[in-house]
Amino acid sequence: MNTRYHKYYFIIGFSILTLTACVSRKYERPAVNSNDLYRDNTTGDSTTIASLPWKNLFADAALQALIQQGINENLDLKQAIERIKIAEATLLQSKGALLPSLTADLSVTDAKQSRAALNFPPGININTETQTYKAQLSTSWEADIWGKLSSAKRSAYASLLQSDAAKRAVQTQLIANIANGYYNLLALDKQLAITEQTIRIRQTDVETMKSLKEGAVVNGAAVVQSEANLYAAQVTLPDLKRNIRETENALSILLGKGPGKIERGTIDQQTVYSNLQTGVSAQLLQNRPDVQAAEFAFRAAFENKNVARSYFYPALTLTANGGLSSLSFKNFFDNSVFYNLIGGITQPIFNKGQNKARLKTAEAQKQIAFYSFQQTLLTSGQEVSNALYAYQTAAEKETTRAMQVASLTKAVDYTKELLRYSSATNYTDVLTSEQSLLAAQLSGINDRLQKLQSVVNLYRALGGGWKE
Repeated sequence: MNTRYHKYYFIIGFSILTLTACVSRKYERPAVNSNDLYRDNTTGDSTTIASLPWKNLFADAALQALIQQGINENLDLKQAIERIKIAEATLLQSKGALLPSLTADLSVTDAKQSRAALNFPPGININTETQTYKAQLSTSWEADIWGKLSSAKRSAYASLLQSDAAKRAVQTQLIANIANGYYNLLALDKQLAITEQTIRIRQTDVETMKSLKEGAVVNGAAVVQSEANLYAAQVTLPDLKRNIRETENALSILLGKGPGKIERGTIDQQTVYSNLQTGVSAQLLQNRPDVQAAEFAFRAAFENKNVARSYFYPALTLTANGGLSSLSFKNFFDNSVFYNLIGGITQPIFNKGQNKARLKTAEAQKQIAFYSFQQTLLTSGQEVSNALYAYQTAAEKETTRAMQVASLTKAVDYTKELLRYSSATNYTDVLTSEQSLLAAQLSGINDRLQKLQSVVNLYRALGGGWKE
């Protein structure tokens, strides 16, 4: 007899596990193409600068101090940390849903009824006021037959991982923003210095033109042209100084402090990191925090669909309560024990389409999360390709720009000499060569800035900045 019962129990248990597996499905990483995301990338080497700690990438001590201050004080990063705490609390709550609830209740009830309402016959004296003293414990537990509670717990865990990945994504972006802002500030400083040097030269030119006019070498038009050339350089100073102030203020916000001066070096002191190893594009799944966050979001949506599917199946709930109850406090512990035990199965039959709508919504949200995962992965590959090519083009421009500046410097010197000792030229030639030289010098600073920032952008695009 017992053997037969054991056989029945085994069949019932096996059937429940089989149905549970049909309702609650196991998560598997979605099939996405993570190969060949880098354009013109033929290396098969898995070495990547994403594994490099940020202190090894940035040699400037002032920049290192700013980045560390940003990591410690940035308000966006602090908000991301608080979101992790929220996700942890949600996970703890979802774990608790698997356990039975337990509540304690201690109450005293005073009740009085109307004699007229009770309609007692005359002469009967019955006390119409009663006191009830009760102390009880109540518990309730839902059996996770179809995996609804387990799927909800896994969804909460995926959301926690997503929050952690999002925090790391904020950190990588923060490091890139601080470094790019710092380099932009250095470039503005250099442009300001070149402009101020140009102004001093043009002030000398004005005095020279006045002397040459007195010697009848040039006419009054050359003098006023030289003055206009001086003013053209001077008028750019306010905008340069404004850009420096605004860049300092923007960096201060990233550092979690009020606007103020930023301690810094010079752009000429910067060493450009040149060993730009990108690894293989499949590594973005492990290195890019935003790609990881997108996958965890899909994982949470996958588990939420399991939860939605479980609502179509019956729920088994066990409830129990027990304690002491008495109409007299002095007899509270005498023969006043009571208890109730209830087991119930609830099967949805007609729920006004709520279960179908819930499942359809969960399926759509899962697809949205999958498309977002794909989009994030493709975008990451695009950012790597753009940053790498920006570095290459900046390096190409640097060499050509240096030759351009050297040639224009000679052109300025030659035209000034010709203007002083020959009538074969006029001040318009000097003016043109000086303006071209200043533009080339400023463009050379932008080339240097592009090279520095492309390394920063490539580092962030590969997922660097969050590993210690």
